[in-house]
Amino acid sequence: MLRSIWVYLVIILSLSLSGCGNRIVDKQQVNKEEKIIIKFSHVVEENTPKGLAAIRFARLISERSKGSIEVQIFPDSQLFKDGEEFEAIRRGDVQMIAPATSKVSQLFPQWQIWDLPYLFSDLEGVHQIMDGSLGKRLMEQLKEKNLYGLAMWDNGFKHLTNNKHPIIQPSDFKGLKFRVMSPGILQEQFNYFEAKAIFLPFNDVYDALNEGQVEGQENTISNIYTKKFSQVQKYLTLSQHGFLGYAVIINLEFWNQLPDNARELIENTMEEVTFWERDIARELNKQQLEEIKKLNSVSIYSLDEEERRKWQGQFRFAYTKFEKENGSEFLNEVKKWNEGQEIK
Repeated sequence: MLRSIWVYLVIILSLSLSGCGNRIVDKQQVNKEEKIIIKFSHVVEENTPKGLAAIRFARLISERSKGSIEVQIFPDSQLFKDGEEFEAIRRGDVQMIAPATSKVSQLFPQWQIWDLPYLFSDLEGVHQIMDGSLGKRLMEQLKEKNLYGLAMWDNGFKHLTNNKHPIIQPSDFKGLKFRVMSPGILQEQFNYFEAKAIFLPFNDVYDALNEGQVEGQENTISNIYTKKFSQVQKYLTLSQHGFLGYAVIINLEFWNQLPDNARELIENTMEEVTFWERDIARELNKQQLEEIKKLNSVSIYSLDEEERRKWQGQFRFAYTKFEKENGSEFLNEVKKWNEGQEIK
């Protein structure tokens, strides 16, 4: 199974390097009257779940539209860093983006529901919520900013790295400088334990860690591996403390101008790719953790079930903060899915 997935990744990456993902980089001119051009910008590497799903989506759209729709992929902040993407899509510089839900929460605070520490016990529950009424209500909010939500992707659960000492319990955060992707819940989860949260774009994190601007960060194994964070950090705690999801978004005005058959094709293909993306995210995070272990460049500590329960209790303050700012409706709905489930 693992071998077949790696072979598949090599094929996909070869396609992207041959031009599937970056056609506009060489300034190739395309007659807009002959085809629909969709520029899709994101900030992670091509060999991540989001990067691979974007490539797959572009390829399937090209095949199924017989070339009449072209999705041009710009990964790894080639065009815009995280934090810049929303302005870019509103200006029409790109038509599609896939920001982390934490970034969306800067426009719509209720999206912080996805950031609450230890709220989700497993990915199946996350996906049920994403695809259910709560997820649909959150996606509907995007229209207020001339945006349209196509899908929600994920990259699994986040873990902690740092350069100072092993993090065994939340009190070990004290005095450390952690990179966070956005203010709000993510900032509070470190500040509460007397750490200092520093906002940095994703593609600046490696240099910041390497140069000591920050001492730690939180991320999925996929992002830790592909951005080589484990090579400039001494300690990795497998905490599974938070979830990292993405909203795949298209400019609403652009979307409404598309022919009906084009919208139908895009939505159907996106639904198919979304199920694929969630599967590949799970597999990649497993594989790449094994690769990190083989490198033997970072000391790894894995929280056991009892320790995670204790962490969950210590992070309850974040739930209170969320309820004060956003009400209890969303939180209570998520809790219904989690009733009777154990932390895994």
